[in-house]
Amino acid sequence: MTNAKVQMSKEAPNSNDRKYDLEERTAIFGESIIDFAKNLPRNEITVSLISQLVRSGTSVGANYLEADTANTKKDFLYKIALSRKEAKETRHWLRMIAHAVPDKEEAARALSREAKELVLIFSAILKS
Repeated sequence: MTNAKVQMSKEAPNSNDRKYDLEERTAIFGESIIDFAKNLPRNEITVSLISQLVRSGTSVGANYLEADTANTKKDFLYKIALSRKEAKETRHWLRMIAHAVPDKEEAARALSREAKELVLIFSAILKS
């Protein structure tokens, strides 16, 4: 389920679409985070971790959308930096959840790999 969505995000649905759609990729990432969170057990440890994960994981795309409609280059770069920050933070929460719920470690690692790729993409945008 989650791996399929992450894999899909790397391919264009058909040849008429842009080869690389970061808006769609970040949206699929956020959806994958939500799907992952829905399947986690709720207890005194995981409740706050899940909340933090969903906030940061869905913020990646929201900040990218804001960057995409920024009025100035300074605002654009600020929002891209926020997207990168949220992707980094998401990796942290995924690591904590993998530790708290060991049987979800593989799914958490797959999402963490996608978050890392997003961090690298946003870093490249900031350097350009």
